[in-house]
Amino acid sequence: MISKFDNYQDWLKFDRDHLWHPYTSMVDPLPCYPVASAKGVHINLADGNTLIDGMSSWWSAIHGYNHPKLNQALVDQTQKMAHVMFGGFAHQPASELGSRLLDMTPDIFQYVFLADSGSISIEVALKMALQYYRSAGKLDKQKFLTVRGGYHGDPFTCMSVGDPENGQHYLFPSTISTHLFVPRPNIKFYDEWDASDISELKLSIEKNHREVAAIIIEPIVQGAGGMHFYHPEYLRQLRALCDEFDILLIFDEIATGFGRTGKLFAMDHAGITPDIFCVGKAMTGGMMTLAATITTKKVAMTISNGDVPILMHGPTFMGNPLACAVASASLDILMDSGEGATYPKGWQHNIQRIENGLQQLKEIADHPAVNDVRVLGAIGVIEMNDPTDVAKIQPEFIAEGVWVRPFGRLIYIMPQYIISENELNSLCNAIKKVILKVY
Repeated sequence: MISKFDNYQDWLKFDRDHLWHPYTSMVDPLPCYPVASAKGVHINLADGNTLIDGMSSWWSAIHGYNHPKLNQALVDQTQKMAHVMFGGFAHQPASELGSRLLDMTPDIFQYVFLADSGSISIEVALKMALQYYRSAGKLDKQKFLTVRGGYHGDPFTCMSVGDPENGQHYLFPSTISTHLFVPRPNIKFYDEWDASDISELKLSIEKNHREVAAIIIEPIVQGAGGMHFYHPEYLRQLRALCDEFDILLIFDEIATGFGRTGKLFAMDHAGITPDIFCVGKAMTGGMMTLAATITTKKVAMTISNGDVPILMHGPTFMGNPLACAVASASLDILMDSGEGATYPKGWQHNIQRIENGLQQLKEIADHPAVNDVRVLGAIGVIEMNDPTDVAKIQPEFIAEGVWVRPFGRLIYIMPQYIISENELNSLCNAIKKVILKVY
């Protein structure tokens, strides 16, 4: 490729003037930092600075950047085909990935829909639930029930089951469907269970179960909605209620899947399974966009024997061979604990090591600007009393040589599983130092 730009300042100016970044205004956009390359846990800026990455590129690059096995999987697949439509064709990369996913999950799961992004996998899950009850002849079941504080993506259907107050409902009131909401789980992960925590959800189910097709929830960790960690018993109780009142249960494991919380899937903390669940982000090691909606034989066969016996969804790039090949390589990296492996002691050892290291964030818990500090698996969260000023605090992190991207009241990190103790210490020390300086 012949560049149109003479230096990074030129393309950075073009970016600032013409490229729309996530959740930004084109009038006064937040500053963007010019990335030249990335390797391992380091992001190399075009101005010569290097940052330790604490975000794993929005929680996806779990094995670090430029992993040789992921790179090789990509190169090898490009020699065969980068893409072919999944309508009417089958290819080995999709079968390889689907087989790995089913091997990693309980036997009740038998069917995999390979979507092209996490939010599309949520869309597919919601469609599955609605088509399931249409096929079962229960046409009144058209609503979804969920908890406040959730986040499931930005498309309209996904937004409709996201938090109604802190989400985007107020911007698109005539377009977003109206569903049912109850308070978020309140009992923290390590606290003693209290049955009152699920009482309002139970009342809502008892009242509305005839019109509710599914309950959708992020298991154990509410991600972008606030990084809340809640008690596993909530999910066990929820599973029992769904069984009692004939409601499908959907888990959004896009952020939590593949080891992030210390279990392979967050649902494993509760020892139960949903009827449908979605994975993405870390599935390809953050290298390519891909997600999956996974379900049971009961759901799939009910839909496939209904009056509309086909699942009504089919993205152009679903089952993309490049992404599938990379995803299979990523899952192999995660599960391989042999000699010369990325995780020779097993990925669980790395997550436990990171969780232990993140405990040092609690040294800042008594700061008057801090509301709470919490750690679970490879997730460390400092919740401030007031919203952070990203434009003010981000340069301070850059000056400390780390990449930390706050949002709302949260300063948090979800590092790569390969991060060393020294690198993790540098991240945590930088966070503590910046909080003490700015607040």
